[in-house]
Amino acid sequence: MENQIFQLQYAIDTFYFLVCGALVMWMAAGFAMLEAGLVRSKNTTEILTKNVALFAIASIMYLLTGYAIMYDGGWMLSGIEAFSVDSVLSDSTENGFEGDSVYSAASDFFFQVVFVATAMSIVSGAVAERMKLWSFLAFAVVLTGFIYPMEGRWTWGEQDVFGLFSLGDLGFSDFAGSGIVHMAGAAAALAGVLLLGARKGKYGPNGQVYAIPGANLPLATLGTFILWMGWFGFNGGSVLKLGDAASAHSVAMVFVNTNTAAAGGAIAALITARILFGKADLTMLLNGALAGLVAITAEPSTPTALQATFFGMIAGVLVVFSIITLDKLRIDDPVGAISVHGVVGLLGLLLVPVTNDGASLSGQLIGALTIFVWVFAASLAVWYLLKLVTGIRVSEDEEQEGVDLAECGMEAYPEFMSK
Repeated sequence: MENQIFQLQYAIDTFYFLVCGALVMWMAAGFAMLEAGLVRSKNTTEILTKNVALFAIASIMYLLTGYAIMYDGGWMLSGIEAFSVDSVLSDSTENGFEGDSVYSAASDFFFQVVFVATAMSIVSGAVAERMKLWSFLAFAVVLTGFIYPMEGRWTWGEQDVFGLFSLGDLGFSDFAGSGIVHMAGAAAALAGVLLLGARKGKYGPNGQVYAIPGANLPLATLGTFILWMGWFGFNGGSVLKLGDAASAHSVAMVFVNTNTAAAGGAIAALITARILFGKADLTMLLNGALAGLVAITAEPSTPTALQATFFGMIAGVLVVFSIITLDKLRIDDPVGAISVHGVVGLLGLLLVPVTNDGASLSGQLIGALTIFVWVFAASLAVWYLLKLVTGIRVSEDEEQEGVDLAECGMEAYPEFMSK
């Protein structure tokens, strides 16, 4: 009977992990649609190419080096293979089990690898419309194979930061990755944007900021809904198991809080935009929903539903002001990724101690600083090296023509292009 119960829990937890991983993988489609909707039509094919290619690169690099670095397995992946039921029952310690976490090690790898791809997807939108495709893909190799796994090693991997101190001992907690995934992706994006510069025509000589509207807002809206749906796997899967009553209840609360935080963020951003601009700004509404999702990701299991709504509302207001502020600083982010994932990612970390007694404000600040400094500095070095060796920005003529033709040799909407 015990073996049967164990096999049932193993099957349920593994299946749940895999389904949640598939939901997070679906977020790649959400990022692709969101970014394709918020860039100009002449840059659509390239942004789609980047999103498909970066997911493939993340999958391979995390397999080769990332997972092993993050979880202290050396430089090459080992131990992720199929096991027979007999071997699982005879010695669970050889099959990736830790304590009461009863699931396949392969399912853990799959769940982790889609998180890596999410972090890289954040970079894609921020550097859109003026970055060389192959320079971007070269950076993706380094971020997914080394930069992200190193900061993941110090956080979820529970290893000391360069052997000096433990973030866990300082009271750092990030349930599903507001800092580890989202702020890290935004830090890498910020480093690239600073070296890349703004799009032509975005800023005037006297401090003017000119809007560059996206080509397909229905597509951006679809992308937001896909991300909203995928986030249930992102946060829900981070409970790590489902095969007992306590875990099932925790999963249910995480789903509820994830949804209500997104709703709070959307409404707050919409109202804020109405007050500031006099109009209902759809792009702010979309980014407000995403901001609510990012904010609750650091701790979706301990707040009440009302608290989660309030956290989302704070994020929705913050993201509007952050987008405005970055524009005033002439930091050109076509999709608002740095604000949504970076600024709000930090907010999410700082909100954790409000409902989680196991986290401390000082630990959250030190953890956030560690993640940001490492990812930003390492990314800046890689971006700068790429700038020296291959260049990272397309020519002015190519930018004017559109990177679809310059980088991919095809247009997303050829029948609508003027010849």
